[in-house]
Amino acid sequence: MSLTVLPLPTLPELHEFVRNTLCAHDRLELTSTPFFAAEIKRRGERCGYLFHIEGPRLLKNSALWTEDEQRIIFYDSIGTRYHEVRLSDAPVVEEVRKQIAA
Repeated sequence: MSLTVLPLPTLPELHEFVRNTLCAHDRLELTSTPFFAAEIKRRGERCGYLFHIEGPRLLKNSALWTEDEQRIIFYDSIGTRYHEVRLSDAPVVEEVRKQIAA
């Protein structure tokens, strides 16, 4: 499993990076691959996001971003971790809430 350190200070940058990485793993077309994001809550408070893409033949790759750990973990369609990214600069969940509400 590879490890990278990157700055992704905004939610749009985070989404774009995750989508590109998930699609690149199985060489999927960005524009035609469905991409989903769902917030993760702990004790009722948003603390990160779960992302996944859906490809042909029931392919579903996923990624998990948690604010407190400042990392994104990528999983292939059978649940194996294949990549990890540590964030040197990450979106702050409170600011993400404001972006979504606007």
